[in-house]
Amino acid sequence: MSPDSGVATGPLLIRGIGELVTNASDVPGGLGVIEDAAVAVRDGTIVWAGTEDEVPVALRQSAVFDVEGRAVLPGFVDSHTHLVFAGDRADEFSARLEGSSYEEILAAGGGIHSTVEATRTASFDDLVTQSSARAGRMLRMGTTTVEIKSGYGLTVRDELRMLEASARVADDTGIGVVSTFLGAHVPDRGMAEADYVDLVIEQMLPAVAGHAEFCDVFVDRGAFSIDSARLVFTAARRLGLIPRLHAEQLTHTGAAALAAEVEAASADHLDHVTSEDAGAMAAAGVVAVMLPGAGFSMKAGQAPARMLWDAGVVVALATDCNPGTSYVEGMPLVIALACLEMNLTPAEAVWAATRGGARSLQRPDLGIVRSGAAADLVVLDAPSYRHIPYRPGTDLVRTVVKSGVVLE
Repeated sequence: MSPDSGVATGPLLIRGIGELVTNASDVPGGLGVIEDAAVAVRDGTIVWAGTEDEVPVALRQSAVFDVEGRAVLPGFVDSHTHLVFAGDRADEFSARLEGSSYEEILAAGGGIHSTVEATRTASFDDLVTQSSARAGRMLRMGTTTVEIKSGYGLTVRDELRMLEASARVADDTGIGVVSTFLGAHVPDRGMAEADYVDLVIEQMLPAVAGHAEFCDVFVDRGAFSIDSARLVFTAARRLGLIPRLHAEQLTHTGAAALAAEVEAASADHLDHVTSEDAGAMAAAGVVAVMLPGAGFSMKAGQAPARMLWDAGVVVALATDCNPGTSYVEGMPLVIALACLEMNLTPAEAVWAATRGGARSLQRPDLGIVRSGAAADLVVLDAPSYRHIPYRPGTDLVRTVVKSGVVLE
């Protein structure tokens, strides 16, 4: 599959769709399936969708892409990744399987700090090359938009360099990229939390504000406190960055309640979230980003996605692609894990991997098939979306359409 060279300008009619997932009602879990469907696109945008026998006459003169009865759905929106990094931590993966805890690995100089060292050491071109390779594989597996966090730099220069690399990944691969500043990932080695927070607020945020849409903070044991996060988010809001949180992953800290307080776009992980937290998140419109690849990779159990969904919280799914705790690149596996280990239905999981991710990134044009939406689509080599969790481990992505371009 070749990189997207831009936005398609000529009209294209995608026909022969056996089952089309539209998400058009925008109701969580409501897939709006249309059988025997067609989709028309122009200038990278969907201009019409419906049954094939209702295609407007004016659109029937378009170039035709016949998918021969296959299922089509919106492109996956992976709303939580640490995609830009150098090196790997396969040795730590083995150590965890032999009984070492995440905190023990971190205390021994591994964990995030080992990736920070590798990322700082890598040349900019090498960092882009490694990260673009991952993004290219994601695109081939149906992810048309990916959120990428910084957070492996921990200095002003290196955090900015990571965000610049994220922009290059978008240019080099054609995948859609949404950038998040995660300078408050962990304090840099040798720095007290308060001193590092001052660095984030006084120097990092002003330097990166034009390079990111969101500001994330890892609130947890061994990372940052609620009070530190609140200070960072106050400064980020002044610069136009929208809060997101790593919340309640290793223990319950009150981070989900903070997400509601600051009206964050999302709270992510949520392994130790409570029903009271869920009520506050639902009332504040905070999206819960579930990361089943992390629980799976760390053998740590899964976050209570079923409870959050039933409490009225909008749920998204994402890979958490990172070198230490979830080196997962494909959303189809995440969908399967959400069904098999988090008790979501196939319809709920597919919605969360498409429209839910778009909602967490505040992108109304993504994860949906209707006039005016981005022409980002996935053609499955299967008759139904249900085959994604039903056949885990099988590459079911036949073709990806990105910005109206059929990628080969």
